[in-house]
Amino acid sequence: MKVVYPGTFDPVTAGHLDIIRRASGIFEKLEVAVVNTSSKNMIFDTEKRVELIKVSLLEQGLPETVSVCSFDGLLIDYMRKMNYGIFIRGLRANSDFEYEFQMQLMNRRLAPEITGIYMMPSEHNMYLSSTVVKEVAKYGGNLETLVTEKVKIALQNHYRRK
Repeated sequence: MKVVYPGTFDPVTAGHLDIIRRASGIFEKLEVAVVNTSSKNMIFDTEKRVELIKVSLLEQGLPETVSVCSFDGLLIDYMRKMNYGIFIRGLRANSDFEYEFQMQLMNRRLAPEITGIYMMPSEHNMYLSSTVVKEVAKYGGNLETLVTEKVKIALQNHYRRK
């Protein structure tokens, strides 16, 4: 069975990689789908985010059954086009639950054939988000356990230019 793991991944974090690692052990094929446009304040363009995920997958030794792509528009439209029936998402806290619950209900209304599966990250990644990682990077904090080496370098380069 193949599933999709959608997100902005700006940047990909240890928490995302934790979900990818565990999901790839459950599902036959996993596609990490990077959304092109978002209402979020992005620091990396889509091409860079896809590249950083691919490099991070290699750095972490994640299986070749994990692929990376990008998409535009509604997730359910992309999933229908690619013939996916299941997506996975990570849940860290109540705020994630409330947002994901609303999105799942809307997706179910628009596409009842598509199902979301939600995974909790490992305990040491419960607090981790791309927003937190960007804040740490912006002020020169230690990124060692938060992202892979290539992502750390990309973040440092981004904030050095500002």
